[in-house]
Amino acid sequence: MAQSFRTNSLGTVGDGGRNRPRGLRGIPPVYALLPLRVFLGVTFIYAGIDKLTTHGFFGSSGPGSIGVMMHGVRDSAAIPALVDLALKSPAGFGYAIALGELAVGIGTLFGILGRVAAAGGALISLSLWLTVSWQSTPYYYGNDLAYLMAWLPLLLAGTPVLSLDAAWSDLGLRRRRAL
Repeated sequence: MAQSFRTNSLGTVGDGGRNRPRGLRGIPPVYALLPLRVFLGVTFIYAGIDKLTTHGFFGSSGPGSIGVMMHGVRDSAAIPALVDLALKSPAGFGYAIALGELAVGIGTLFGILGRVAAAGGALISLSLWLTVSWQSTPYYYGNDLAYLMAWLPLLLAGTPVLSLDAAWSDLGLRRRRAL
């Protein structure tokens, strides 16, 4: 017989854990996405900071610049018009990606608007897959498609435990009960 577990924002089980199975089976399934959340959050924070601190990244020309990279992938992109749009302002596009990655990473790691952060991460990964890593052959050599797929469970589930979203939800529930 399957048991259900209810958790609060801190992840504690509603029955105090008295009826929980031992070992890994005793961990409520709602925790299954935490490793993915931590990985994606830390990775996107790192990616954003790395872009913001790399000398020459925001240039339209020069080694390591986003402009040179975008010119290099333009003809092999699935949607060259996306690359053309980015090439209108390579620095602006670079800052949008870097700050977007930073916001997505923080939102995911701390569970702040978790579904919105996951949607942002999926959108960033999709745009990079359709432009920068589209030419990867076979397709599984490109990491952006794997990142896109990794964002989907978080988009569906949100950040139900150990998050500010869950704390806000608990607070709203307590307020409604008090009325």
